[in-house]
Amino acid sequence: MHPFLKRDDVMTGGPRPGLLAPDTTGMNFYRADPALADLLRIHLPDALLRHIEPHLDRLGELAGGYLDECARLADRHGPVLHQRDRFGRDVQWIEYHPAYRELERAAFGEFGIHAMSIRKGILGWPDKYPVAAKHAFTFLFNQAEFGLGCPINVTDGCAKLLANSGSRELQDRYLDGLTQTDMEKLTQGGQFMTEKAGGSDVGTLTTTAVQEGDHWRLHGEKWFCSNADAKVVMLLARPQGAESGTRGVGLFLMPRFLDDGAQNHYRIVRLKDKLGTRSMASGEIKLEGAIAYAVGRLDRGFVQMAEMVNSSRLSNGVKSTALMRRAYHDAMTVASNRVVFGRRIIDLPLGRRQLMKIMLGTEQALSMSFLTADALDRAEAGSQDAAALLRILTPTLKFRATRDARKVCGDALEMRGGIGYVEEFATARLLRDAHLGSIWEGTGNIVALDALKRAVGRHGAESALAADLHARLDESARVPQGWRDQLRGLIDRGIGFAREVAGRAENEAEARRATSLLYHVASAVTLAWEAGRIHEMRGDARRLLLSKLVVAHRLMPADPFRPAENKTDDAIASYLLGDRAISMAEVGELVSAA
Repeated sequence: MHPFLKRDDVMTGGPRPGLLAPDTTGMNFYRADPALADLLRIHLPDALLRHIEPHLDRLGELAGGYLDECARLADRHGPVLHQRDRFGRDVQWIEYHPAYRELERAAFGEFGIHAMSIRKGILGWPDKYPVAAKHAFTFLFNQAEFGLGCPINVTDGCAKLLANSGSRELQDRYLDGLTQTDMEKLTQGGQFMTEKAGGSDVGTLTTTAVQEGDHWRLHGEKWFCSNADAKVVMLLARPQGAESGTRGVGLFLMPRFLDDGAQNHYRIVRLKDKLGTRSMASGEIKLEGAIAYAVGRLDRGFVQMAEMVNSSRLSNGVKSTALMRRAYHDAMTVASNRVVFGRRIIDLPLGRRQLMKIMLGTEQALSMSFLTADALDRAEAGSQDAAALLRILTPTLKFRATRDARKVCGDALEMRGGIGYVEEFATARLLRDAHLGSIWEGTGNIVALDALKRAVGRHGAESALAADLHARLDESARVPQGWRDQLRGLIDRGIGFAREVAGRAENEAEARRATSLLYHVASAVTLAWEAGRIHEMRGDARRLLLSKLVVAHRLMPADPFRPAENKTDDAIASYLLGDRAISMAEVGELVSAA
């Protein structure tokens, strides 16, 4: 135990709440999540799953205890920018709390999450990890710490950009450091994209690049730069004389330190005072002739970065799902232990309904995260159909899961009551962090337009989604035929509406609703498909009940002036909030009920 960990419940091995409901301190987040284990069994080869399970179990334990306490301290004691060293030299450096360094050591050093899909040999596995396996670690780690999720992801992204587009010379110089798990050799990455005008209209960026021999000099400002002191940075700039718009934008690699050890010619002007992710340093950067190197063709910079941003949106969705799962754990811990008016909250009708709302958004996002990760794995293996599917799934996941996280984390905070609003518990931090998910890699409006106007309108990716969802229903023979037929009809309606919105400019204001409908339809089908697979594995079809709830509460209109018939929902809640496996026959009766 490190000396900066002082909270009583950590030092004594568990919470002693007295009259207050306990929190999740000491919970193993992997063992507490049978749905995660089920989906890993579906999506990963047996040998790989057997190999990573002990590591997931260890990370689950750390995330529920030691790393969670580190995250609390790192959030409270944020980074500090220093303009000079102790000798008065103009050498900038950022001071971090030791707890943040412990989080880095776990993520980059012990588990190597940033390098899993790029470097062989992480955690003793002889090959690279599929995306679905890597993001299982992302999911568990971010239940403890959301802020460091950004440095992990952008370091991964820098390495991928360099591996895919960089010259052999740049790869030899920087790629090993970006994928290291030895903390002494690690080179963390950053991606400095946003300028004062905003991050969405990339074609108007003002950062310029002037060639000077084998390198370039960069001038301008970047306005919101997370992992501000990263040793290697990828960014976009317009080469001198290049055309306007996105075709004139090039991708550059900018090191923090030059060959002689001096800092490169750019300054961190200040650090941002943020609502959430306070542990991680985000800053404003002024480029003053910074030395950088071109990565790939100069007229392909925007395309290269856009491809990486689209991949990052999957990570964003997984991280928001992690916040929801942590919020669900906390809400269930409160509801199962707090007694009010002689009854536990979990036994009260409104308490159960609130728990079901928290559960449903969380499970939808988990299923959609695995669906998208699977598409990325298959796309990287060369499947064109999977690449088209990925093009629509990624913005759809990013749009809806990040928005749902804000509501889910707020509902979980409310479950704890007024004390949930106090920073001593994790719920306040979860809610603050959740608001960033829907801003990273594009706000809701931008991502919805990307899904509808580009993925559907320009690339026709909705056809791949329709084909994939129908194929999953074809594979789900154990799921009641009537339910599969209903889901098929919803697929066709959702795809049709998306095409209608994408095809007419006057329908642009419907892009958010159309994207949400695609998400709900896809999750309803995926949950049903998963139910069939899990029932085959261990005789539990409860995930089909979640499919039923998505259709009933996300896709079907309700009369707001008429009391709802709650008998079916009450029965579903009893099954889903319990631990008993439920057969397909039992579940089928509830799914078929009105």
